[in-house]
Amino acid sequence: MRSSFFVILPFVLFSAVVASPLAAGTVCEGQVTVAESFIGKDRNVKVEVATCPGTTLQPRSALESRQTNLCALACNTNCFLPAGGGPDPNECHVIADALRYESENTGALFQVGTGTNNTIVMTYRSCKSFFVNQDFGTVVFCRTNWADILDSVAFNCQAPQNAHGGNCVATDQRYFIQAQHS
Repeated sequence: MRSSFFVILPFVLFSAVVASPLAAGTVCEGQVTVAESFIGKDRNVKVEVATCPGTTLQPRSALESRQTNLCALACNTNCFLPAGGGPDPNECHVIADALRYESENTGALFQVGTGTNNTIVMTYRSCKSFFVNQDFGTVVFCRTNWADILDSVAFNCQAPQNAHGGNCVATDQRYFIQAQHS
């Protein structure tokens, strides 16, 4: 079953897919945390820069010359079926608020590297969200866009929708943002 519809964000489409996340606590095969810090007004959201040695990116020469700022790039949301075991959307909203706080206090943009250092992970209680750069070069993204996408995925991909989290994949596959149980 695959359906698409517009929701809160005009640049986000939703669909449902059957998928199962990796083992609890990880976002990729062989994940290693390279750096760790805490963000938000209360410094209660854990941020990790993760290396994913089991991940390989295929060359996409058509993308190499494109602009690296992906803030306005649309994405398609996929909800993971079936229901059960997803993150509490209110706890995901704490991460979204921390991203908005950091946007106002440290800057709107952040960079994500390439290769095995292509993942940023944020965790608060039951919610784990991560941004994965699938492009061939370093990308720049907006903290507020991540926050908006996270809120949308977390609130629209839960048990009432027969889901347990989901992700939003850039229309050209250059990045994805995921919300899952931590």
